[in-house]
Amino acid sequence: MRAAGSVVRGEAELELRKDLARHLRAGHPWVFRKAVDRAPKGLPPGAIVDVTEEGRFVARGYYDPHSAISVRILTREPAEAIDAAYWRRRVARAVALRRELVHGTTGYRLVHGESDGLPGVVADRYDRFAVLKLYSAGLTPHRGAIVEALRAEAEGLAGVYGRDEIPRDDLDDAEAGAPQGRVLWGAEPPERIAYDEHGMQVLVDVRRGQKTGHFLDQRENRRRVRALAAGRPEVLNLFGYTGGFSVAAALGGARHVVTVDVDRDAIALARENFRANGLDPADHAFASEDAFELLARYKREGRRFDLVVCDPPAFAKSQKAVDAALAGYASLNRAALAVVAPGGLLVTASCSARVSAEQFTDAVKEAAYKAKVELQLVEETRQPADHPVALQFREGRYLKCLVLRRVG
Repeated sequence: MRAAGSVVRGEAELELRKDLARHLRAGHPWVFRKAVDRAPKGLPPGAIVDVTEEGRFVARGYYDPHSAISVRILTREPAEAIDAAYWRRRVARAVALRRELVHGTTGYRLVHGESDGLPGVVADRYDRFAVLKLYSAGLTPHRGAIVEALRAEAEGLAGVYGRDEIPRDDLDDAEAGAPQGRVLWGAEPPERIAYDEHGMQVLVDVRRGQKTGHFLDQRENRRRVRALAAGRPEVLNLFGYTGGFSVAAALGGARHVVTVDVDRDAIALARENFRANGLDPADHAFASEDAFELLARYKREGRRFDLVVCDPPAFAKSQKAVDAALAGYASLNRAALAVVAPGGLLVTASCSARVSAEQFTDAVKEAAYKAKVELQLVEETRQPADHPVALQFREGRYLKCLVLRRVG
């Protein structure tokens, strides 16, 4: 912050259309393109701009001419400059929350974008390496300051690795499948980073893996599945990726776990994760197959499981896709329920931010009705403490997970 009475101005002013400032003052971090009266021509990505209403300061943020979100808000304090000290203050605040609330793991989210006051910035920590993923071209000019803040505030880091944040349409298929990203500071990460998750060893490929390499938001749900798996002979993990839920179930006492994912490389790493935890992959099964096709085959064969985990990718990438996503969740869970044994459990999740918890629950309820299955809701969870939600940013409430028992 600057001294009292000092004047700070952005590189340009963007005037809001009438009556659109209220949600920004209330704390929402986005200014959509259609909300801006007009933007100066030639304003580069990352320019720090003041958002105004009738000439009066409302908020300050960074500009992105390539996104439907023209400005992501960084501060509502007119005297607060967006400089290296600003980025360090915000990162320090985020790191302090994790130090206070996250325990029992060396893998967790360091910075969670909008909900940490750093819109578009995601940083995950895997043991001694941080993986930084930026979700706006407007952050590119500020990447160096963000990296320096991570280096200074996150104790014990050996390196910061950056994943390409802006999709590129000019890559051919071979290039698109190649490792994306580069070392931003410090050491090159190993081919497999191992981190500890409540006593479970997890191997992560930060170059080719999805997002930053792993799905840390399901950490506490994996821990719950480990407890639920005790005494359950047969477990099915759909959309299993690198086997996090599968290893948790096996460590919890499940005799036989089937891991399913269309990605062959993910399935190969799932086998590695079993071995890393002293589990013989030969005692379990792995399938590089479409989950819907596998469920249809298991239904025909009369195959049943005592615990089924269903954690698909986001079905709704846009608001227009919500109706189709809800139909998809209903169809998927109906198929999954067909292979849950009476008395068995279904652990089903949605990571679609545009699908509310109520809508997701209704979709599962519809699935149960059509499958003629009676369900009991045993537990309902959301994202863990290292994925906080700003109350003014409902889009941050994305993860929903239901633990359901099939009564009959």
